[in-house]
Amino acid sequence: MMSEQQPSQVFEKVVLLLKEGARDDAETLCREMVDRYPGDANFIALLGSITARKGDLEESVSLLQRAVKIAPGNPNGQADLGTALLNLGRAEEALQHLEKARSLRPADASLLSKLAGAYQLAGNSDQAQKVMAEAAALSPFQAKLDEASRLFVRGQFREAEGLAKALVRENPQDVNAALLLARIAIKARCFKDARELLEKITAMAPGFSVAWHDLGTVLKEMHLHEEAVDVLRESLTIDSDNALTHYYLGAALAMAAKPHEAVESYRRAVELDPLLPGGHIGLGHVLKTVGDQTAGVEAYKRAIELRPNYGETYYSLANLKTFRFSLDEISNMETRLANEKLPTECRVHFAFALAKAYEDAKEFDKSFAHYELANQMHRDTIAYDPVQTQVGHERMRNVFSEEFFSGATPNRGCPDADPIFIVGLPRSGSTLLEQILASHSQVDGTSELHDISLIAQGLSRSRDGDVFPQSITTMRPEELRELGEEYLSQTRQYRAEAPFFTDKMPNNFAYVGFIKTILPNAKIIDARRDPLDSCFGCFKQHFAKGQTFTYDLFELGEFYLEYHELMSHWDTVLPGQVLRVQYETVVEDLEHQVRRILDFCGLPFEEACLSFHETKRAVRTASSEQVRQPIYSSSVGTWRRFEKHLEILQQALTPVLPAESRSQ
Repeated sequence: MMSEQQPSQVFEKVVLLLKEGARDDAETLCREMVDRYPGDANFIALLGSITARKGDLEESVSLLQRAVKIAPGNPNGQADLGTALLNLGRAEEALQHLEKARSLRPADASLLSKLAGAYQLAGNSDQAQKVMAEAAALSPFQAKLDEASRLFVRGQFREAEGLAKALVRENPQDVNAALLLARIAIKARCFKDARELLEKITAMAPGFSVAWHDLGTVLKEMHLHEEAVDVLRESLTIDSDNALTHYYLGAALAMAAKPHEAVESYRRAVELDPLLPGGHIGLGHVLKTVGDQTAGVEAYKRAIELRPNYGETYYSLANLKTFRFSLDEISNMETRLANEKLPTECRVHFAFALAKAYEDAKEFDKSFAHYELANQMHRDTIAYDPVQTQVGHERMRNVFSEEFFSGATPNRGCPDADPIFIVGLPRSGSTLLEQILASHSQVDGTSELHDISLIAQGLSRSRDGDVFPQSITTMRPEELRELGEEYLSQTRQYRAEAPFFTDKMPNNFAYVGFIKTILPNAKIIDARRDPLDSCFGCFKQHFAKGQTFTYDLFELGEFYLEYHELMSHWDTVLPGQVLRVQYETVVEDLEHQVRRILDFCGLPFEEACLSFHETKRAVRTASSEQVRQPIYSSSVGTWRRFEKHLEILQQALTPVLPAESRSQ
């Protein structure tokens, strides 16, 4: 435990975490020590340096000013304060502290390059050139690397990239320059380039664990989850006791649909480093996935002890759906939500968690106020264009038309009937339908897979101007068959041995025409729920990624109408090819609906599908705990608890609402 460690030991641990790339965990530990030892200039200065690297320059300056006031003779504190001021454009103030640092320690290329930058910004070009010449004389390479890093921190990625590329050309063996260039590529989402760089770095310096971690992250972003697992396991052959490598491996295993192995990796990570908050959070996530809620709650609560200002952990507890916060926990979250110094996304998570807590307490006005605040704060940070959604759906209708399917070439696409797609809006009962099907002996449940959209995106070839979905119209039958086979090959990693499997990515509703073109024998089920329950359920959920249409009630209503119109189009051009299953009807008459679903999928009836809540399997979505309970009717009509706040949503949904649900 940290209380048993000397401050010097903890300081060394924070520095080690920074070297290994665990910046969030380093910050958490450092903040705790600053709270515990408010007069310790070393921890205050280190926290100032950490916040500067994050881009929180105002807080960094405040901390570093406090540090140099306590210890004016600390050259690192003076240098870091000068750097933060320089990055804020406050050149005159920066000069004072950078010059003070130069007077306190032997000049080095890194400090001198910053000092030159401050003189240049202050308008003293002659002095800037003189100081830069001194920096270059001491270490030309280090001076340039420091400048490239400073540009990267300031968000000047194009300039940083140009300088980093020159450094890599100048010294191809320098892994620090190559790592900076790889991180610039990651920031630009150029994952292929980042992968190539990181593979070269790990080959040159196998002990450079940070590069292995970044490589694993890049492979995950490329949806190459098995490859991510492989490289992180390879890293462990070099350093088997690296807690962060076990942590990254746990995350990769979770994404590769291997939650039980992920549990072991996360447990090893926190065994090696009990003070690693991310390890406890990740452990909580995968324990929830495999159905061990009690241990999951314990892991989340340990993470909260280590990192009390991190809102995502509280939201993870709320997202269990069955967890209830105490009054003290609610008060604690309210205090943290009110702290405007916390990052916006932290406050978003606190607001969502509080909204759920107040809903559980039947304080629906307070609950809605927090849902509204959470959504508004997050909506301000993301880009969503309803017009783009409308245009995209219109293109689907234009390409996948009646003429397209009536003129289809026989034997087009891959004939395999393995996949059962469950589509619709989030929070519409799709997890329940998947759990019912996955309880059948012939069906594997795989959760939400991104492969259909990724394959579709890969069909846009900018070089010849061909874009999806128009590009489909010129493809030969054998090319379409290859696309279907590609999907089956990519998804093989998520399956066990059953002949059929589910893919419950809700957004695939937009790709129904594409799916039936490349996999004509695939089954497609449209999970429907009362529009107000479905849309407000989305508004109450903070999605890990995507679903950007869910953070504004009017935009949600508009999106539902788009979804409704596109599904009507599929019914017209593909009659009888999509089975609509209404959530409320499943709740009311489970056995009849289960038989109907199994008949549509060509599966014999099995009693296990009726007792789906007893099925032992990993469930990764927000409804994981709910589908482990018998079916219940309390989730029908939940929007009515908040009815007086939902007039905007009701008005938007008017064309698809029954008369009794419309706003008066």
